[in-house]
Amino acid sequence: MVTSLEEALMATHLDDDAKRLAELGYTQELERSWSGFSNFAISFSIISILSGCFTTFGQAWNNGGPVAITWGWPFISAFILIIGFCMSELVSAYPTAGGIYWWAATMGRPVHGWFTGWLNLIGLVAVTASVDYGCATFLNVLLGMLHKGWDGGLSFVFLLFLIVLVLHALINIFGHHLVAVLQNVSVWWHVFGVAAIVLILVFGPDSHQSLSFVLGHRINNSGFSNGMYWFYVLPLGFLLTQYTITGFDACAHVSEETRGAALTAAKGLWRSIAYSAVGGWILLLSFLFAATDVKGIDAQEGAVTAIFTTALSPALAKVVVAISVVGQFYCGMSCVTSMSRMTWAFSRDRGVPGWRLWSKVDRNRTPVNAIVMGCVAALVLTLPALYKSPTGTPVAFYAVVSIAVIGLYLAFLIPIYLRLRMGDRFRPGPWTLGSKYRVLGWIAVIEIIVISIYFIMPLAPAGVPGDKAWSWSAVNYAPIALGAVLLLVGGWWGLSARNWFTGPRRTVDGVAESLEPGDLDAGPATA
Repeated sequence: MVTSLEEALMATHLDDDAKRLAELGYTQELERSWSGFSNFAISFSIISILSGCFTTFGQAWNNGGPVAITWGWPFISAFILIIGFCMSELVSAYPTAGGIYWWAATMGRPVHGWFTGWLNLIGLVAVTASVDYGCATFLNVLLGMLHKGWDGGLSFVFLLFLIVLVLHALINIFGHHLVAVLQNVSVWWHVFGVAAIVLILVFGPDSHQSLSFVLGHRINNSGFSNGMYWFYVLPLGFLLTQYTITGFDACAHVSEETRGAALTAAKGLWRSIAYSAVGGWILLLSFLFAATDVKGIDAQEGAVTAIFTTALSPALAKVVVAISVVGQFYCGMSCVTSMSRMTWAFSRDRGVPGWRLWSKVDRNRTPVNAIVMGCVAALVLTLPALYKSPTGTPVAFYAVVSIAVIGLYLAFLIPIYLRLRMGDRFRPGPWTLGSKYRVLGWIAVIEIIVISIYFIMPLAPAGVPGDKAWSWSAVNYAPIALGAVLLLVGGWWGLSARNWFTGPRRTVDGVAESLEPGDLDAGPATA
């Protein structure tokens, strides 16, 4: 009897989801088998504090030190949570795989959807590239810990990156049901993995840093003068938080595969941010309390692994790095899933060259071609990582990180602004901000503009044109790559696309144009 009731409830959800999707103009092409927990799990896995907190720790250590980490993390996390609330309201109203570009085109005009789609696509490709390259880097470190005399250079790290990227593509192509299961496993790996690392860093070291060091010590290894600490160097350190807590739009991109998406995807999005913010802060504080050898960490350009090797026994250091590598692998797998769904949806609406190819699904209802195309693009974007920066820091890696942050957050900005412009004309779904949308929306818009400006700036003096130590390998190529793509996309729009790109294209005949998101809802639930 219980089984029959559960099946009946599931069928009702599927019917409502299919109706909702038909309202928005689409037939159900992807398999809707994901639970609300799986939807939450993909964004939680992409945020992955076992990835971002490890791979970009050095950026915050060198640009601000403990101050940038202890205070910067909760400060920036609060702003990101506000952005998440704004996006939760939108995914509740528009639960489609197109996600944010669909929102922009629907609330604005096709041109808004066009630029949002491309910014989102660039950001998702860059996130995939940076996560998988970070995973390869830490895997190389782990191999060095396991084998004395190991010397895997940049070429070998890039080879590991290629292997990881291919594995993620294969898992997503041949393991559609497995991906949903692994998303769930990833959540618990992150929860118990972080708990294990914190306990190791509490009980493993012989001594710990003082509270005054963790709360107030400043470090400036950027090469810029100390006079620039507060208004330039410290904000560059915030890249740690802004990069780690991103990719949460995945909840929207898999909404067409999620049951009860209008509510569960909205909750999954903001909860993935909130839980990651709390867990990440605890993890980072454990790093700082264990960072007793400041000079040794500085000598390794602020690499988080220097904390483990100087504070822990070799065995415990290996355990910590191994836990992180597995978490990063899960994260990269989830990134490929999100990227491929957005690519497929944007192609479905003919926004990507070769859209007929990328919008196909195989017999298992998996967008195989979109998966392959996105992974190839991630590979190409990461090619500059083969060249070592004269500063010793992985400038190319941080440039890819900056591209990810700027691309994604600018894509978030457009629909949030358009929702502000719509005002009371906006028809909410079952999860809504109510009247709070105005103040939260403007806070989100201003924060995104500020961080986007900072993250296109030089990351080191050698990257500043005119500096005596200037070198192309030290240049933050994020503005160059993004500028070139936007110039191409903008030119394409002006010369051609504006004549044929109409935004979301209906695949359902006979759907009433007057239907608005929210018409099927019993009533909105205010946040």
